[in-house]
Amino acid sequence: MSSIIQLLPDHVANQIAAGEVVQRPASVVKELMENAVDAKATDIKLIIKDAGKSLIQVIDNGIGMNITDSRLCFERHATSKIRHAEDLFSLHTKGFRGEALASIAAIAHVEMKTKQEQDELGTHLIIEGSKFVSQEPAVLPKGTSFAVKNLFFNIPARRNFLKSDTVEQRYIVDEFQRVAMAHPNIHFTMYHNGSEMFNLPISNFRQRIVNIFSGKTNEKLVPVKEETEIVNLHGFIGKPEFSKKNRGEQFFFVNNRFIKSGYLHHAVMAAYEGLLKDGCQPSYFLYLDVPPHTIDINIHPTKTEIKFDDEHALYAILRSSIKHSLGQFNVAPVLDFDRDPNLDTPYQYQNKEAEYPTIQVDRSFNPFSEDTRSIADKPAKSFSSSYQKTEAQPSWESLYVGLKQATHDIAEMAFENEAVTSSLFEENEIEQEAKRTYQIHKKYIVSPIKSGMVIINQKRAHERVLYEEFLTSMTVHQASSQQMLFPLQLYYSTSEIELLAELKSSLENTGFVFESINEDHVMISGLPVNVSESEISIVLEELLSDLQDGIPDNSFSQNDTIAKSMAKSLAVKTGTYLNEKEQENLVHNLFACREPNVSPFQKPTFITMSVEDLDKKFSV
Repeated sequence: MSSIIQLLPDHVANQIAAGEVVQRPASVVKELMENAVDAKATDIKLIIKDAGKSLIQVIDNGIGMNITDSRLCFERHATSKIRHAEDLFSLHTKGFRGEALASIAAIAHVEMKTKQEQDELGTHLIIEGSKFVSQEPAVLPKGTSFAVKNLFFNIPARRNFLKSDTVEQRYIVDEFQRVAMAHPNIHFTMYHNGSEMFNLPISNFRQRIVNIFSGKTNEKLVPVKEETEIVNLHGFIGKPEFSKKNRGEQFFFVNNRFIKSGYLHHAVMAAYEGLLKDGCQPSYFLYLDVPPHTIDINIHPTKTEIKFDDEHALYAILRSSIKHSLGQFNVAPVLDFDRDPNLDTPYQYQNKEAEYPTIQVDRSFNPFSEDTRSIADKPAKSFSSSYQKTEAQPSWESLYVGLKQATHDIAEMAFENEAVTSSLFEENEIEQEAKRTYQIHKKYIVSPIKSGMVIINQKRAHERVLYEEFLTSMTVHQASSQQMLFPLQLYYSTSEIELLAELKSSLENTGFVFESINEDHVMISGLPVNVSESEISIVLEELLSDLQDGIPDNSFSQNDTIAKSMAKSLAVKTGTYLNEKEQENLVHNLFACREPNVSPFQKPTFITMSVEDLDKKFSV
């Protein structure tokens, strides 16, 4: 019987490895940029076309490679980072497995140009689907240039699984930002479809964060610094008042490598306990330097998860350091028993006797004497004389002449009116009592009907009303807008600005008026009628959070998503008191909707309870 186990061809093995290493264009960006950092580059350019599907090019001025290395780097498990198994526990570089370039070359057209500083000529290499097409010498500048074209050209099924250009572009921006934030000593630039998105000069950590996340970020940051034997911690956290609904600005870096850790994130949230609004997330940019032998970074294919030797100690240090920074910079209340120096006695008054105030009394003063009256000013005297010369007023008894008769007439009128009004009021009271609504626990509205009563969830009902209003406005393109006296300026990150620019036309159909959309902020001069100025940032923040996984390609789906998000943000919250008029309006508007039975998120808005149901409750 012939053997059934056989070795896979190299190109098949590389394609299988590519399934782990290259999940989307952002994976290629990450691997190439990390290689450029490991090559000791001080200037790295990233060029993207069609969200990386057509072209991903990384150009650096690093040490480059010679002819032998340029060919060998595309072989599986070929690496310059480690030599022995023990090196895995003393890593100071980004990559180490030697699978990235081989995997990328197996599923794309790769063109590499590289040259070392001491060489006169460099090497120009072209590979298509793991096959070497050409290799020739070329005149090149120092460094390496990788151009990855037509990603997944030989695996169309993987290409079909890619998301829209907007989503893939955002993943690429995320990877670019993570590498750039970890290395402020390197100049990074990024271009997408010929336009410059980022230009980050060499700077310190704080300035690099500000350059990436717009100029207003600087006032939100609070520095954190702690040095121990276990970890050296430094970085920045955001002030609680600038917290957001989404988790977009949360970064952990361990030995300059971006990681994700739910355990460490919990430590940060514990430090912010009692300072954040419900559902809000703080911003943080934290850099942890730990001894390489105390971590294992080879537990995840993308190396974004790390195993620590002593997680409990890291948790405690991180939590206490952040709490200390929040208190030190007067962000969080702290108990301070130190003496206030402002309350100390000044030095020159330390031994001086206290001076008591003296009181002087003129015992000969008589306010009724002629001398005192002559001192009075002339205007007062003329006023006094004129007052004395006025004619005498009629006696006070004349003011009450005829009062008794008038009082009697008024009493009769009041009695007659009271009788008429009483009968009318009783009828109205009965009619109003039948239509009256009641609010229970500031959450439900109860309204009587012929068969029993309706119990309405006020939040879900308002969501349905707002959702249909926004959807109608966007469909008919006849939204009402209220103009603002002064335009409102809101700051966002680069990726959020791109998202708002794409949503601009849909948002304008809801009533928003955008005066301008700039690199790091938007100017809003008009609002939908039912949105207040204080709610603008909340509505847009919630919308950006809901659309972080991508904007639907279908225009109706896009409008539907926006209408749902805005309705959720603006709906009256549970715990809000509604007066009787507001309750009635909400009930009438709900039952005027096309689908009053469910909220936009397919949850019931009301239930009915008949008199028979109530009778059954009491029949026990």
